[in-house]
Amino acid sequence: MEKIYIEGSQDTPSIILNKEENKFEITGKSFPADVSAFYKPVIQWLDKYSSEPNTETVFILKMDYFNTASSKVILDILYKLEDLSNDGNVVKIKWYYPDDDEDMKETGEEYDEIVDIPFELIEYTVEFDD
Repeated sequence: MEKIYIEGSQDTPSIILNKEENKFEITGKSFPADVSAFYKPVIQWLDKYSSEPNTETVFILKMDYFNTASSKVILDILYKLEDLSNDGNVVKIKWYYPDDDEDMKETGEEYDEIVDIPFELIEYTVEFDD
């Protein structure tokens, strides 16, 4: 299956979808000008992946910030992962949030309540370059 690697920019996240290496990550900021167009290949990839998923899928979300439109697409992604789980596959979400960002922690908790997938909330410390 083809890999997706999108390098992050000032307003778009880094995305890695690699079935062979069992690596699934979205990290950074997300407020692209056209959210639907930006995330369309991700949604399509997940649709293909769901027909032959790995034994276990651990999806990492480590977002610094995302806008409302991106939050809806993130929920769509979580719903696709929930469908995968409902089909009998092992799916886990690792939601990383900065230790100084209560909003991002609460957002992870809200997503955890919405979808029926094991959610791990992981606090991390943001380090600034000198």
